[in-house]
Amino acid sequence: MAKSSGRGPAQFIQEVKLEGAKVTWPTAKETRITTVVVFLMVTFVALFLFFGDWLISLGIQFVLGVGS
Repeated sequence: MAKSSGRGPAQFIQEVKLEGAKVTWPTAKETRITTVVVFLMVTFVALFLFFGDWLISLGIQFVLGVGS
């Protein structure tokens, strides 16, 4: 269990506000760019896994002679 430092809730809230003031938030443009990059990467990985799975499936069907 954490040891109490003797500070009260008011001091804690004051320190949280001070730390919150130090935060630098991304701009709207940075957020849009990051969002687009994330969607592109998710799409790329999804397609990569889809085609990888498809190729493995074709290989297994060829080797085992199963499927249509």
